Amino acid sequence: MAQHTDVCIRGAGIVGRTLALLLAREGVKVALVDASGAPSGEHRDIRAYALNANSRALLEALRCWPQAEHATPVLRMEVQGDDGGEVHFDAASAHAPALAWIVDVPALETRLAEAVRYQPHVELVSESVAAPLLVVCEGRSSRTRAELGVHYDVSPYPQTALAARVHTGMPHGGTARQWFSAEGILAFLPLGGANGQEVAVVWSVAPERAQALMELEPPEFASTLAQASGGALGALHLQGERCTWPLQLARADRWCGALAGTGTSWALAGDAAHTVHPLSGQGLNLGLADVQALARLLTARSSWRSVADMRVLRRYERERKTALLPMRLSTDLLAQLFARRESGVQALRNWGMQGFDQIGPLKRWVAQQAMHPAFLIDPAPISGRDFS
Repeated sequence: MAQHTDVCIRGAGIVGRTLALLLAREGVKVALVDASGAPSGEHRDIRAYALNANSRALLEALRCWPQAEHATPVLRMEVQGDDGGEVHFDAASAHAPALAWIVDVPALETRLAEAVRYQPHVELVSESVAAPLLVVCEGRSSRTRAELGVHYDVSPYPQTALAARVHTGMPHGGTARQWFSAEGILAFLPLGGANGQEVAVVWSVAPERAQALMELEPPEFASTLAQASGGALGALHLQGERCTWPLQLARADRWCGALAGTGTSWALAGDAAHTVHPLSGQGLNLGLADVQALARLLTARSSWRSVADMRVLRRYERERKTALLPMRLSTDLLAQLFARRESGVQALRNWGMQGFDQIGPLKRWVAQQAMHPAFLIDPAPISGRDFS
């Protein structure tokens, strides 16, 4: 590279590109490593993410929020237990335009890639270059994290997630639906606008069940899915392929460090640092909050501090580990609770859902926390003494 590089980012996914843009707009020189190669275009990407208001504001500030047809607002959410328990949320009661937005991954990736291409302070490279700070955004299977000797504490869930896209017989009405049952957790995420008739499916079931579902012919799979959802959206038709991945709760023991004798420091962000169960839909929101915090701390540091300053990076680690804890605990608790099949536990959790649904102030508070997590917001200015 002809120019001096301040930060080298390994991993050019959504989290890595967002960090590159956040740093570059503050004049930081970034090398973004994309070793994935060009997409083949042979398969339609069926992934979709639920993004909260904080993530939307961040991406809008970078001018990377997808167009309306690729970012469907969730106006209502219906959660059903396995024995009559129900919880309902709606954006109007929360005094918000939406509870979340379901975003097509390819559309978001395209917007970020275009922004990176026209950002003069970001250079796309195929392999790492020397820089004072290395940030690892390679995902849960990060090779660099292993090379750094970081322990990744993984607790596998006895479940595999199956993702698909289906066309629905009735409009989804901007409603996200989730069913908890003894078989697993099924979620329908609305796509195509408030009156759309397509949903992204995430079905968390036992590995052998996931394999059996993958082997079903499309009509039989759609029929099985319609039965599991109680026919909530009428007849279903599978659109494209299905994919699966194992579920886990994981966290790296260290999120930053220094390479001895090199003058280079490193930090982890996104799934390279942590993963949670997808039932909360917060995985990408947590990753985007990581890079937002890291960029804020790096650009607000005193001028005499390097981007590799360990005081800055340790503050990032403390802040984000603290922010992760409540989401990590709550999603794991729910996953473990609904994995229990004892009749007493089943009755108790459904009773709890019914009671929770009747407590309006508590429901509004929970909805607000999901949309605007207080622990992700720290607008206070940062001075040199904050790192001493």
